[in-house]
Amino acid sequence: MNKVIKENSKDIYLLYFSWLVSLVATFGSLYFSEIREFIPCEKCWYQRIFMYPLVFILGIAMFQRDVTVKKYVLPLSIIGGCISFIHYLEQKIPGFGGFKPCVSGVPCNIQYINWFGFVTIPFLALTAFTLIAISMILMSSNKMRKDT
Repeated sequence: MNKVIKENSKDIYLLYFSWLVSLVATFGSLYFSEIREFIPCEKCWYQRIFMYPLVFILGIAMFQRDVTVKKYVLPLSIIGGCISFIHYLEQKIPGFGGFKPCVSGVPCNIQYINWFGFVTIPFLALTAFTLIAISMILMSSNKMRKDT
């Protein structure tokens, strides 16, 4: 028995918004790496590991109107957000280099972009993960009905 969102529920808009945020974040990361040719560091790859599946999970959930997806999306967005936050701190706070320095590839404290003095790529990822997590938290579980 699948739980589905009612037609006039705000939850469908939250699912749609979350899916749109994950799409923009995924295409943004692909833009930075493939078009601008910024080489992703190790922490960027970990953030991608948590963001890219959200496009498919949220997209399928939105089209099926499945509110139970929040139990999968919320952990992914919280863990990805934590990685983004640590990466952002590593970029912005001197001496917050982590326990293991990058030995190969691009160092994790490199700032390819620095818009307005604080907006970096990990900040953009943190914003996306936070918006998705907040949307999942705001989704109500009591507006569900059983699909027959």
